[in-house]
Amino acid sequence: MRFAVTHPLITHPYHPDLVTGAGVATLAQAAEAAGFSGFGFTDHPAPSQRWLDAGGHDALDPFVALGYAAAHTTTLRLVPNIVVLPYRNPFVVAKAASTLDVLSGGRFTLAVGSGYLKGEFAALGVDHAERNDLFDEALDTLVAIWTGDDVSVEGRHFNARGITAHPRPVSEPHPPIWIGGNGTRARQRVANRGQGWCPFPAPALLARTARTAALDTRELLAEAIGDLHARLDAAGRDPASVDITFGNPDGGSPATDAFDADAHLAGLAQLAALGVTWVQVALPGDSLAHAVETVERYGKAVIARA
Repeated sequence: MRFAVTHPLITHPYHPDLVTGAGVATLAQAAEAAGFSGFGFTDHPAPSQRWLDAGGHDALDPFVALGYAAAHTTTLRLVPNIVVLPYRNPFVVAKAASTLDVLSGGRFTLAVGSGYLKGEFAALGVDHAERNDLFDEALDTLVAIWTGDDVSVEGRHFNARGITAHPRPVSEPHPPIWIGGNGTRARQRVANRGQGWCPFPAPALLARTARTAALDTRELLAEAIGDLHARLDAAGRDPASVDITFGNPDGGSPATDAFDADAHLAGLAQLAALGVTWVQVALPGDSLAHAVETVERYGKAVIARA
């Protein structure tokens, strides 16, 4: 089991210490020292004021911010949570990802999703109704340009002829691609193209808002992982070769003094038995100091014992 955190820009407005270079470096270094394996940022280039007022959150650009985190760490894996693939031309995503992978010495994982905020799609000039088709063509294009030269791809809105993009990633055969989404379509994408599945805990109301399937009990997670493994078997792939990420609510929030590490460790054991290989640990966004304190507490109480 490995552990990851997302930089806690989880509110609007945000705490100012969280959006300084020193703040990013401090939290990334604290996570690495505490035994975390992954560190990420969310992706919201153009959120609406309405969404922010309804409980949304601000964001840094994930590629730029991860580059800063990479420069201040040595082992921490750079895992955005998550990049909305249809927002960008896939060649631009491939270049940003390969640059991060090269400069970090092969520490980049591209975690991607299809997105759901219609207003953000409109602001970026992308048709929300096309997001799934754009997502699938981007997955194919990423792998093609990372692994080949003189690449020709005709997409829905681009026509690439004879493209060669170097430097290639140093990861072989390319940076791992983790695919987000709670539904069967996401799991089939993983079976077809992915090296990881990164669903998120979602009760029914949140699932409707995010336009995905509800996934808020261990029973539903077990069913979904069983479905993924069946799809991987059908594709001739070893389920053990594919990472699965999820959260662990057992024991409460590690940001509070009431956190029960023993109950949390028991929950981790149950997740591992289901096939989960990475756990996302939620951090508080009320201050940099509280986030660092939570990382350190979790490292001592959980990671060191797990």
